[in-house]
Amino acid sequence: MRAAAVPSFGAKVELIEVTKPQPKNDQILVKILVAAINPFDWKVADGILEGKAPHVFPLVLGNDAAGIVESCGADVTNFSAGDTIFGQFLHMPLGEGPYAEYARVPASNLLKKLPGTLDILQAAALPTAGMTALQMIEQLELPKGSTVLIVGATGGVGSFAVQLASTLGLKVIATARAAKAAHMSEFGATATIDHTSSAVSEQLRQLYPEGIDGLIDLMSDAAEFSALASQVRKGGTAFTTAFVANDSELQKLSLKGGNFELSADHELLDRLVDHVVKGGVIVPVDKVISLDEVPETVEQSRKGRSAGKTLIKLG
Repeated sequence: MRAAAVPSFGAKVELIEVTKPQPKNDQILVKILVAAINPFDWKVADGILEGKAPHVFPLVLGNDAAGIVESCGADVTNFSAGDTIFGQFLHMPLGEGPYAEYARVPASNLLKKLPGTLDILQAAALPTAGMTALQMIEQLELPKGSTVLIVGATGGVGSFAVQLASTLGLKVIATARAAKAAHMSEFGATATIDHTSSAVSEQLRQLYPEGIDGLIDLMSDAAEFSALASQVRKGGTAFTTAFVANDSELQKLSLKGGNFELSADHELLDRLVDHVVKGGVIVPVDKVISLDEVPETVEQSRKGRSAGKTLIKLG
């Protein structure tokens, strides 16, 4: 079967032929129809977890995907051949991902049968980016009417976060280039800041001298995150997914939050799906590509040149 993989940490993604996997007793074999590209995929390929988790090479990339169960291991009881499923495929050893025509995955992974109300492209795009956004919004613990700044609002996680925050009654300030400002307004943002014109922290201080209630930062370095967090009112929450927060500094500012890491479960995914099904959230799919286009697309993602979600259509 065909797959997108790297031969070693840090190598460029290649299209290769590999043997079609067979499920172990606790696994299912899935014919992949759609896989989603997340930055964490290529970070794994670059060795972010080297020495922390087992890997196999060639390392097939990917985590989020949707497909049809082709066969089940002897001990599997929660899925059957023919089920259309979606969710997170990442498991140990790393390197058996869904950037491939088939993938095997433990049946105990965060996987769900596709509800009839959810499109398969939406389903593949949802899990990691959508759950990250929803969990951060929920953990802000802000009352309706509070103001939250979302830095990196036009990306996959950011696009979800803008919509979810708006749906839950928060006033959203989104960072976006001028050309994307209208798009952010359609997603529910009440204001935008053009991050390309000058530092967001400087613009924020001028526009909101009394401060804001919450911060979700998907992009900034340590210095800029610190400058933004200092403008969050006492008792508020400031999250970064770039792992640049200084916990002691946040404590001095009487802020909650810090470095955010997703803690996913079935209930969180159910709540996310519910938001989409009810029409409160549009899944931000930027483009749909073929497996042949994956190597170049991953390189563009590495350079930060993607907006919304990119999906790989395999079936």
